[in-house]
Amino acid sequence: MFPDTYKTAIIVMAVIAVIVYIALQYFKAGYGYLRTPKWGPSIPNKPAWILMECPVFLIMVALMIKYWDNTNAVTVTMATLFLIHYFQRSFIFPLLIKGNSKMPVAIILMGATFNVINGILIGLWLFKYSSYDTEWFISPQFIIGTIIFIFGMFVNLQSDYIIRHLRKPGDTRHYIPKGGMFKYVSSANYFGEITEWFGFAILTWSLPGALFCIWTFANLAPRAKSLYKKYTEEFGEEFTSLKRKAVIPFIY
Repeated sequence: MFPDTYKTAIIVMAVIAVIVYIALQYFKAGYGYLRTPKWGPSIPNKPAWILMECPVFLIMVALMIKYWDNTNAVTVTMATLFLIHYFQRSFIFPLLIKGNSKMPVAIILMGATFNVINGILIGLWLFKYSSYDTEWFISPQFIIGTIIFIFGMFVNLQSDYIIRHLRKPGDTRHYIPKGGMFKYVSSANYFGEITEWFGFAILTWSLPGALFCIWTFANLAPRAKSLYKKYTEEFGEEFTSLKRKAVIPFIY
C-alpha cells in the first residue's frame, strides 16, 4: 500500500490532466506543424526533444538501481517496456528528425516537468509499492496489455517513419500523411502513443499507469483535433474526402 502523499500526488495530477485537456481546446501547443511564435523563444527540435524526454528515462533507471533489492522479473519487464519507449523517444527519434523546425523553451520545460513527475510516480510504484509475483506474467491483464502496448509502439514508430518521409530533401511544402493507421486518423502517431500507454495501464493494472494514459490522451487528443482543423484549412476537400477521424479510429 502506498502512503497518503503518493495518493495525493496521483489525485492532483489527475485533476491537472483534466485542466490541461480543457485548456488545450483553446490554446494550441505551438510546435511542429502547429508551431507559432506566441510561445516565446525556441531551440532546434533535436536538442529540444532530448532535453524534454530524457529526464524520465534517467529517473526510471535511477529508481530501479536505488530499489534494486525490491525488483523482480515482473517489475523489471514492465520497466523495460517503459524504457524502450523512452530510449527511442529520447535518443533515437531526435536524431532522425529532418528539417529545421524549432520547439518553444516553455513547452520543453512543461514537458520535462511532467516527465519527471510521471517517472517518479511510475518508478515508485514499480520498485517500491507494487507487489507483483511471477504469476502476473500469465494474467489476462499482463498478456492483453502487453499486446496492446506493442501494437501501439508499432503504430507510433510506423507513423513517425511515414511523417519523416513526406518530403524530399529541400522540400518545405506540407503533405497529408498516408498509409498505415493514417488511413483511419490524421494523427496516427498520437493514436499509437495513446494506445501504448493504454496497454501499459492494463499490463500494470495500476493507478499511476492509468494516470499516464489519461495524461497522454489529455495532451495529445486536443493537439490531434487542432491538427485536423489545420489540415482541413490547408487542404480542404483533398483532406476531408479521406473521411478520417482525428485520433481515435471511427470515434474521435
